[in-house]
Amino acid sequence: MEANDKHILYRMYLTAFVVLVLAIAVAVKLTNIQVVEGEHYRKLAKERTVKNFVIPANKGNIYSSDGSLLATSIPNYKIRFDAVAPNQDDFNQNLQPLCDSLSVMLGKPSQYFKSELLKARSTKNRYYLVARSLSYTQYMRIKSFPLFNKGPYKGGIITEQRTIREHPIGLIAERTIGYERVTPNGTPDGKGIEWAFKDYLNGKDGKRLMQKMSKGQWKPIRDENEIEPQDGYDVISTIDVYMQDIAHHALLKQLQYYEADHGCVVVMETKTGHVKAISNLGRDKNGNYSETINYAIQESHEPGSTFKILDLLALFEDKKADTNTVYDSNGGEITYYNRRVRDSKKGGYGKISLARGFELSSNTILVQAVYDNYKNNPKAFVGHINRMKLNEPLGLQIAGEGKPIMPQPGAKNWYGTTLPWMAYGYGVSMTPLQTLTLYNAIANDGEMIKPLFVKEVKEWNKTIKTFDKEVIVSQIASKETIDKVKVVLENVVKRGTGSKLYSKDFSMAGKTGTAQVDYANKANLYYASSFVGYFPADQPKYSCIVVIHKPSTTKGYYGADVSGPVFKRIAQKVFTDVPSTNEVRESDKSNKLQDANFEKYYTLINKENKTIPNVVGMAGMDAVALFENLKMKVKIIGQGKVKKQSIHPGEPLQQNKIIILELS
Repeated sequence: MEANDKHILYRMYLTAFVVLVLAIAVAVKLTNIQVVEGEHYRKLAKERTVKNFVIPANKGNIYSSDGSLLATSIPNYKIRFDAVAPNQDDFNQNLQPLCDSLSVMLGKPSQYFKSELLKARSTKNRYYLVARSLSYTQYMRIKSFPLFNKGPYKGGIITEQRTIREHPIGLIAERTIGYERVTPNGTPDGKGIEWAFKDYLNGKDGKRLMQKMSKGQWKPIRDENEIEPQDGYDVISTIDVYMQDIAHHALLKQLQYYEADHGCVVVMETKTGHVKAISNLGRDKNGNYSETINYAIQESHEPGSTFKILDLLALFEDKKADTNTVYDSNGGEITYYNRRVRDSKKGGYGKISLARGFELSSNTILVQAVYDNYKNNPKAFVGHINRMKLNEPLGLQIAGEGKPIMPQPGAKNWYGTTLPWMAYGYGVSMTPLQTLTLYNAIANDGEMIKPLFVKEVKEWNKTIKTFDKEVIVSQIASKETIDKVKVVLENVVKRGTGSKLYSKDFSMAGKTGTAQVDYANKANLYYASSFVGYFPADQPKYSCIVVIHKPSTTKGYYGADVSGPVFKRIAQKVFTDVPSTNEVRESDKSNKLQDANFEKYYTLINKENKTIPNVVGMAGMDAVALFENLKMKVKIIGQGKVKKQSIHPGEPLQQNKIIILELS
């Protein structure tokens, strides 16, 4: 009995010891958690229940010089359905009305939606895709449908919102307006104005501290944001929508007729350097044309005969020849270092003056004039090019400018044939915009100015930054030389290679160009047709260049035939049809409605119905842009998204009426 008691006592001691050890271990662990690892776990708990959410800043808009929207941010919605969320009675009662509503809105049979939603219910699909790419008004409409109007928990509607960048005028000038994106490997990338001015447009994101609630929901901890978002600024471009529309369609028509590979056109305001229109169209494998590459800025190639203007500028400025200096075309063919220079006219032009040789674009006349006068001192000729800064990029506001190539005497790429080949635009390389800048300087009485694509950055009605005229070269040549060259350029249109473009009612001046491209490989040889000049000839207001690559040779390839008509169409339309208000006419707007992007935007502003749209929930800057395009006056209170509007949706639209938007 005594031994038995002793055994029980040992077991009690052992149990007590084990309990004591466990208690000590628990105490040590609790102390370790609270003291040693306490900070880590407190931080982890806070991260899981409290965290900062990013409040995206509203991106600024891009406007044309006449106030039209070129790029704006528009909310885009995707609707999904949680088929498990509604109770059976609500689902059964609202299924048919919901399917009927979806059918009317989305254009599919009601039975299709009924079958899909029943299937989603039976498979317990909690993320069934109902619709994508909805505008704000479409989202508000679908949100009011039977069942969906009960909200996410009882009705099962799931809303995914993102902001997309829209171009209200469609594909016109799309490459110059540009884009900003992140590549698949996470690298920021972009083109055009969007990319070049991203620091102004993007603004700064805000932060708001929120706490996790039940069912994965989060609520703000306090009313104020930790960091308030700063909306992006608006960028005012130099583009004129009306002129852009003319240039785009004139180029497109010619590309289609000549079945050309690609082409570009740029219209620039002579005195300011403002690019009023720029179009770049390339042909895809299906024969359709779209803006894929900014050829006017990027594509540096041999300009051909349009480069001959430098021959006259150098010869006249150095007084080595004059307009009436006579040269012999030598039967239309001359030879330098066993390589021949030919005229397009078989047999040449006989003995003619230098000015007449330029008007007829005679290669033999211009090459002789340059070679005979500069062969012993080519640096003198190239020096004119360098002083005009044509051997350097323009330094544009938009990235991606092609580099000019101008051989220098004494360099490795200078040969015996270099000087004569330069004289008629070969062995050198320039972008269309660089060539236009030279001709614009002539139109501008010798002052060469940098092309501008953006003239101002604004915050609402407050100017943040302006971009003024920037002079590259104050005087590329004397007034005497410039005046002589102007006369010759006008005569090119009156009686030279551009005579088909002449109109007694409207004066133009310029130069045709027909350059062979990839001539070293005969199998790939093709022509680049161009025309560059300015209008009106007597008091130049705009300069313009048109370059079309690889036109069908069966239809024509000379600059006067292919590119010249585009130049003439633009010049005449700008000065004969342009409205005095400098706004796009209603007929032009209706034409643009054929473009899908513009149609989506037009639907958003509800202009056809002449009623006030619902902008609650929309970004403040987007709502302001919307109402301003409806010709209404907008007053805002606060920042962020619209939470209240003073005029109710659906009321009649009245231009110049004030609407007050209260922002969150």
